[in-house]
Amino acid sequence: MNRISLAFQSFFSILFSGSLAPEVAQAFGYSKAIPAKGSAKSPETAKLAEPAKPAAPPKPQAGPSDGAVQMLTLLQRDARLVDFLMEDISPYTDAQVGAAIRDVQTQAREALTRYLRLVPVLDGVEGDFAAAANLAPSEVKFIGNVPADGKPSGGLLRHKGWKAQTVDLPATAAGAAPNRVIAPAELEVE
Repeated sequence: MNRISLAFQSFFSILFSGSLAPEVAQAFGYSKAIPAKGSAKSPETAKLAEPAKPAAPPKPQAGPSDGAVQMLTLLQRDARLVDFLMEDISPYTDAQVGAAIRDVQTQAREALTRYLRLVPVLDGVEGDFAAAANLAPSEVKFIGNVPADGKPSGGLLRHKGWKAQTVDLPATAAGAAPNRVIAPAELEVE
């Protein structure tokens, strides 16, 4: 029954006074609490209820995928790595591919060392036994005859692994939306 009463109050209040009754506005959360009668802002003197302020839209936040796209952008800019990886190299000879990859590899390594400090997960000699006791599950992958519980004490080191000790990517514009463009298209104007 309350909704019908509010509907009639709203209708007649807007029809005759051109504003929403403060009691109705408060009931729907469009205004602050109604001051008591006799105060400076009583319902009789209020013209229009204040609408509730909408919440500010959330600022875009950078996530892990944004850092990955940014790193690919840097590798493309400095070494043309994405161009090389996306190219069909099957028509080229091994000598041509080897010559091209030498430059790409050198430039990509320089870009990586400029923005990341990469260190081995296990700094040991490949082929020697390495203990896995102090490693987090994400830092080691067991291969071969792994026991059923999946937690051996160690094994032969086949690959040292890599982890980023420090990451120093260039700052992006504050509050800017994430950019997914790795390399813009280039158009030559004649």
